[in-house]
Amino acid sequence: MADKKMVEAITSMEEDFAQWYTDVVKKADLCDYTSVKGCMVFKPAGYAIWELIQKQMDARFKETGVENVYLPMFIPESLLEKEKDHVEGFAPEVAWVTQGGLQPLTEKMCVRPTSETLFCDFYKNEVHSYRDLPKVYNQWCSVVRWEKETRPFLRSREFLWQEGHTIHATAEEAEARTIQMLDVYADFCEQVLAMPVVKGRKTDKEKFAGAEATYTIEALMHDGKALQSGTSHNFGDGFAKAFDIQYTDKDNTLKYPHQTSWGTTTRLIGAIIMVHGDNSGLKLPPLVAPTQVMIIPIRQNADGVLDKAYEIRAELLEKGFRVKVDDSDKSPGWKFAECEMRGVPIRIEIGPKDIENGTAIIARRDNGEKFECAIKDLAAKVEELIPTIQKDMLDAARARRDSQTFEAKTWEEFKKTFDEKSGFVKAMWCENRECEDKIKEELAVTSRCMPFDQEHIADTCVCCGKPAKKMVYWGRAY
Repeated sequence: MADKKMVEAITSMEEDFAQWYTDVVKKADLCDYTSVKGCMVFKPAGYAIWELIQKQMDARFKETGVENVYLPMFIPESLLEKEKDHVEGFAPEVAWVTQGGLQPLTEKMCVRPTSETLFCDFYKNEVHSYRDLPKVYNQWCSVVRWEKETRPFLRSREFLWQEGHTIHATAEEAEARTIQMLDVYADFCEQVLAMPVVKGRKTDKEKFAGAEATYTIEALMHDGKALQSGTSHNFGDGFAKAFDIQYTDKDNTLKYPHQTSWGTTTRLIGAIIMVHGDNSGLKLPPLVAPTQVMIIPIRQNADGVLDKAYEIRAELLEKGFRVKVDDSDKSPGWKFAECEMRGVPIRIEIGPKDIENGTAIIARRDNGEKFECAIKDLAAKVEELIPTIQKDMLDAARARRDSQTFEAKTWEEFKKTFDEKSGFVKAMWCENRECEDKIKEELAVTSRCMPFDQEHIADTCVCCGKPAKKMVYWGRAY
């Protein structure tokens, strides 16, 4: 019964989704709470997922010409205050350092909530001529935002992320880079995380502080709530003017360059849990699974069973797969449950009878399918299964998202949908802030994005009935 007990320790997602999420995070050993309020420890199983995200995302960045840098974590107050909208947007979340050692600081410094101002200060000394442009930089680091409500991976006071910061000669180049990086994020989420996303632009109310335009990818979780999974911002020349960054163009005149920034964070781990997980625990897409294959020996004390398990592991490791053998003294049932809980995509079971028959059992975590496979074909089968599982997980997540995406033409229909269902609601909007505010106030619903793929659902705004200008995805969000 041990294996049953282990799974029963997870609250079912239908009963209490928030508790289910916390249970999975804890039982799958991804992270833990600390005595530092609002901050968490990444345990090996959680950090390994981040390393795989980081490695594969970084490679995609570099294919587009991005170079990595690292800037200080402290920002002097005078620097932060140079861009008015930006500082106002971040003021409530900033953590301040006022003392160094035993001495009070002559100017207080904040621990970076984001690094636009530092990059501007840096670019001011780097960019003088059109020949110095563009600069396409990114940094992998942590940032601090003093959140009131925290939840593992989704919202913590210190979190890990990457922040890209680029500077260009023209508005067109900056806009092209902004969209290019959003596309990199969307492709990464779909191809690597098996997570479908909606791409679009944020409304002015929801855009980044100091940006001209913010673009976003929005994903839908199992419970029908939206999660902003990556953003890309076009700053125009606003920051350049605030920081007096100018360059001499080919025509020998001084011009202001145009900037972008773009970021994704460790909340992607939360997204993986909430898009793919079930009541048995995690379901990890193979490309970000720290262990892609777990070999479980049955009656492992019997002659030759462990030897065969290690032999299979060696062959799979040689092919480049991430493989482990669970040779602990727990029962096979417990090992199966633990393997499911941790989201290992492929499980191989091998016992004395299997060895005699030259076969093993393969079990898929994503759909529960089990089948026999000749031992000599295991490596080829695993190689074939990994892309298949990736695709099947993306297809399943997309089908679920589509089944939780609705349309509304009138206020009554809009309100009724949010009262009775959870998910995305596509509805028309007049582009007036008053309507957006009313929707948030009365329904606790926010605009998620104005998708690039616009559809015409009605002629009038879902809120005020005036002529509509944009189709918007609306939802409740994390």
